Amino acid sequence: MKKYLLLFGYLIVNLSFFAQSLDDLDFGTDTTFEVVTWNIEWFPKNGELTMNYVADMIEALDADVIAVQEIDDQESFHNMLNNMTDYDGYYVDYGYLALGYIYKSDVVQINSIYEIYTGSAYSNPFPRPPLVLELTFMGENYIIINNHYKCCGNGILEEDDSWDEETRRFLASDLLKEYIDTNFPDEQVLVLGDLNDVITDVQENNVFQSFIDDSDNYVFADMDIAQGSNTNWSYPNWPSHIDHILITNELFDEFGNTNSSIQTIKMENYLTNGWSEYDTNVSDHRPVGLKIASDSFIGVDDFDIANTKLRNYPNPVSFETTIHFNTSQNMSRIEIFASTGQKVHTIHISNGQNTSIWNVENFPNGLYLAKYRTSNGVMASCKILVVK
Repeated sequence: MKKYLLLFGYLIVNLSFFAQSLDDLDFGTDTTFEVVTWNIEWFPKNGELTMNYVADMIEALDADVIAVQEIDDQESFHNMLNNMTDYDGYYVDYGYLALGYIYKSDVVQINSIYEIYTGSAYSNPFPRPPLVLELTFMGENYIIINNHYKCCGNGILEEDDSWDEETRRFLASDLLKEYIDTNFPDEQVLVLGDLNDVITDVQENNVFQSFIDDSDNYVFADMDIAQGSNTNWSYPNWPSHIDHILITNELFDEFGNTNSSIQTIKMENYLTNGWSEYDTNVSDHRPVGLKIASDSFIGVDDFDIANTKLRNYPNPVSFETTIHFNTSQNMSRIEIFASTGQKVHTIHISNGQNTSIWNVENFPNGLYLAKYRTSNGVMASCKILVVK
């Protein structure tokens, strides 16, 4: 009997050790730009419960921009955003499976949001017009094009049939490429969404072939995922990998940075009942997230924030903000940088001090980065938005 009790205790301890929650999800950082595509299937799939799940997951992801597909109830989407403190959003105002964006309002500057290829003339390739987001993050401009391609088909591209599902996706890809080539030839562009097809098809049936053929200018950032184990694919129920992120050559160097990465985010791993709980209450698609590290970002190195945290309130700030830190060492200071990378202010910290006030009266509007620095280097950072 004692032996079985010991075994039972061992199992309980080890199951507890391996159990995860959303608090364990680690994706967004202060030193990268994160973009996620996520089909949130007929949102809200399970009413208010879904709204709570999605809000909690987005806050745990800590990504800068989430492009979403399949917003079925726009009022629920609006209500969810109203209850989220760090995020704002936008959705297309039509009634059937709308596209939208959710973004960190304190670090992402929205320059423009609009649809392209609207009207009945384009309803064949685009049952939902692509939604373009032009934004600025840490002094860098990005163009994101959110899509939800036509679903289904038999895997065979039949170009002589204009209503063939593969043909419709093929035409959509060609039109998107034409639009980018014409309108954004030198911009940092990301094309993403539920594109409802695989990128590993043979050439004669590959609906993305126009992008793949132009490898000097375009690359699917998630190609390794598509070519890898199906355990990492975005649509497990099939299984297939049909949610993609395509980048233009202006982002190739950044994507090659060792601190950049892309992954399918297995949200079910952070839920008690795994995939069944996720599929029932959230979506049948997993999100796919891209993390971009750029040398133009201030302090692109990963900061050691295990023992040091930096935060400020209020944020945004119009007059002064209090910067909090949970440790203070001899010879420590806070350095504040403008989005251009220029150091604009230094606050020296006394031993034992854990707060400091920054008065922004003489600083222009914009995004700043505060770094907590000691003799050991930069220990933590936080972003501060000045709006007067």
